[in-house]
Amino acid sequence: MGGAASVAGVRPAPGATPPRTPLKARAAAELLGTALLVAVVIGSGVQATELTKDVGVQLLANSIATVFGLGVLILLFGPVSGAHFNPVVTLAEWWSARRGGDGVTAREVAVYVPAQIVGAVAGAILADAMFGRPLVEWSTHDRSAGHLLLGEVVATAGLVLLIFGLARTDQLRYAPVAVASYIGAAYWFTSSTSFANPAVTIGRAFSDTFAGIAPGSVPGFVGAQVVGAVVGLALVALVFVPARTADGG
Repeated sequence: MGGAASVAGVRPAPGATPPRTPLKARAAAELLGTALLVAVVIGSGVQATELTKDVGVQLLANSIATVFGLGVLILLFGPVSGAHFNPVVTLAEWWSARRGGDGVTAREVAVYVPAQIVGAVAGAILADAMFGRPLVEWSTHDRSAGHLLLGEVVATAGLVLLIFGLARTDQLRYAPVAVASYIGAAYWFTSSTSFANPAVTIGRAFSDTFAGIAPGSVPGFVGAQVVGAVVGLALVALVFVPARTADGG
């Protein structure tokens, strides 16, 4: 979950990275944004389970909090770092840049991805601290079933298709609403409840709560997310083809 990239040569917009922003500021935005995102996901899950025993209501509360939190975070940090909060979005943007589009460099990837992972772990610890739980308690929530991995492929492919499709059509200004809305929907239509983010997946392993994932399930989820990102980029290339001129050029 998370991510609004500056790709495909579009004009900078919310979600695009202003070139004059120092790299350390962008790294701080990615770390803080990912930390707050994970705190929202885990914290709202804990709150929901304390208020009701109905699993459907728990998921509804968790998804609503995530939608609003993610939208606000993209709006806030998008103009600074691009509000990726997600290693697969960062890597997908780097790949697009290598293919001739706009995007992050290898050096920026080397800064963004660790910042996102550290932020995710910090966000999990913060959420546990706010609810008086052990600061680090490995999740026991097994999510290794094959149908859950398929759900992660679908969730991540859809996220990448959405972000880069918005970029190709010069509509990144809608990223805060569009990305948050997609993640909220994917909570419900995917079997995995749409983690769609390796950093968030790692962070959620540090909390044995409603939103957690057992450490043994993390590699499978991350692998599925990488596959989903590749599928998403392939769909972008297939669907968002530059328009031809009248003379066929």
